[in-house]
Amino acid sequence: MTKADIVEKISEKLGMEKGDVQATVETFMEEVKTSLEGGDNVYLRGFGSFIIKKRAEKTGRNISKNTTIKIPAHNIPAFKPAKIFVEGVKTNVEVK
Repeated sequence: MTKADIVEKISEKLGMEKGDVQATVETFMEEVKTSLEGGDNVYLRGFGSFIIKKRAEKTGRNISKNTTIKIPAHNIPAFKPAKIFVEGVKTNVEVK
């Protein structure tokens, strides 16, 4: 499913103009991004949390030059689904 598909479904379910729904979805995503960039996690009860994960410094390899490199500690954005979300996927999605 793409962002356009989400906008389409919300527009149909709520009877709203696609432009209004798209602006709302874009604003939501921008607010999540801004919060994470500002160091704040975003908690959506019953859905999940957008969190900042800390990655420790580690040693990696540059295969083309056959050398080791140091990868500095850094933060990455992550999504942690709510338990009810995880259970819904477990019970409703067939294992392939």
